Amino acid sequence: MAKGLPSRSENYSEWYNELVKRADLADNSDVRGCMIIKPYGFAIWEKMQRALDDMFKETGHNNAYFPLFIPKSYLSKEASHVEGFAKECAVITHYRLKNDENGNGVVVDPEAKLEEELIVRPTSETAIWSTYKKWVQSYRDLPILLNQWANVVRWEMRTRIFLRTAEFLWQEGHTAHATRDEAVEETARMLDIYAKFAEEWMAVPVVKGRKTANERFAGAEDTLCIEALMQDGKALQAGTSHFLGQNFAKAFDVKFQSKEGSLEYVWGTSWGVSTRLMGALIMAHSDDQGLVLPPKLAPIHVVIVPIYKGDEQLEQIRQIITPLLNDLKAAGISIKFDDDDQARPGWKFAEYEMKGVPVRVAVGMRDLEQGLIEIARRDTLSKEQRPLEGSAQYIIDLLDEIQSSMHKKALNFREENTTEVNSWDDFTSQIEKGGFISAHWDGTPETEDKIKELTKATIRCIPFDGDACKGKCILTGKPSERRVLFAKAY
Repeated sequence: MAKGLPSRSENYSEWYNELVKRADLADNSDVRGCMIIKPYGFAIWEKMQRALDDMFKETGHNNAYFPLFIPKSYLSKEASHVEGFAKECAVITHYRLKNDENGNGVVVDPEAKLEEELIVRPTSETAIWSTYKKWVQSYRDLPILLNQWANVVRWEMRTRIFLRTAEFLWQEGHTAHATRDEAVEETARMLDIYAKFAEEWMAVPVVKGRKTANERFAGAEDTLCIEALMQDGKALQAGTSHFLGQNFAKAFDVKFQSKEGSLEYVWGTSWGVSTRLMGALIMAHSDDQGLVLPPKLAPIHVVIVPIYKGDEQLEQIRQIITPLLNDLKAAGISIKFDDDDQARPGWKFAEYEMKGVPVRVAVGMRDLEQGLIEIARRDTLSKEQRPLEGSAQYIIDLLDEIQSSMHKKALNFREENTTEVNSWDDFTSQIEKGGFISAHWDGTPETEDKIKELTKATIRCIPFDGDACKGKCILTGKPSERRVLFAKAY
């Protein structure tokens, strides 16, 4: 096995970047700021997709697909929307290349200029609402509950694999409703789905709340979010759900005839999560030995490593262990029986630790003669010898225990690193230590901006379940209606 990972405590950023590569999750592309998601990393993303997609469909949503290219004029129709994304847009101006007459290779053909420039999709609100204008005439056409799985491009200057890349994968939901109440309800419902997925599948505890006006999605009336705390004490926005009001309906003139016969603008929502969740998964759980995966999202639940000499022993082990393999497969457990003779068992152990496989089973002839196998769990790095008989049910239960234990550990970490402060001195001192800070804020964008300028901390959200008691703003001393959650963030 190669040299170990950098330590999280010494260089968290280097540890993260190296782990992404060593666990075979992703790599940098030759295109600056873009990533190549490798098969093992994509297998985790596929599990995320499958779970979320099931949740969306259970709540009545259908998948669709809209073009990657958006006419530039569409973005200009909703002023705050274009202002929010203008600096990140990739623009297509021409549609053809040609050989340079001076022999300098391929150049853009100046005669192939587009009549209207196209934006490479940074988000799809404009493309979808221009379509909804064609689809919606009557209240009978509503609601429209759509989701699409797609890639988007946001030309980020500072990038990091999974967390912030020029191109990334995501899902984006876009719904249209006849009433404000329906749209508001939809916005909250989808946030609850994201929170459930994060807690129950990713084993990542999240805080549900509302974004401030400064942090709100461009073009939305209200943005709800889930915020998670990473092991380095920084926050990560794990999902957002936006109440769009009638902003995009008015921008694209999407009206419907109500039951009463009046002509009204449609109410809208949009919501999304991205491959940034992969970054959250890594940073919330992994250790200095490598990736730690919750069983529900692990491509391989159990790896079985036979320890043998020669083909005859390997075949004996295989025969003895086959009933265990069959029982686990019947229970829906994903198993790898690693009989590759090109690598030693010790190398394999380290490799599967690096890749975060939740359970490792070592089986050797000596132990099998006594009816024993060795079972190791990745989250605690503990191992024990157990009887082969009855081990299938033990492993099934152990996977549930690992899932639960990982969530509990992450929740304990968050609670231990959430601090309530009441003065500016305490705030500036605590923010350097990391974690969530619960503090009073006077509710003004000016104060929010000043705190960010002075400390690089942002208001992550106004928590739904937070302290609603009144107090004084930590910076200005002005009245505050309730505490909000601050942190430095990715």
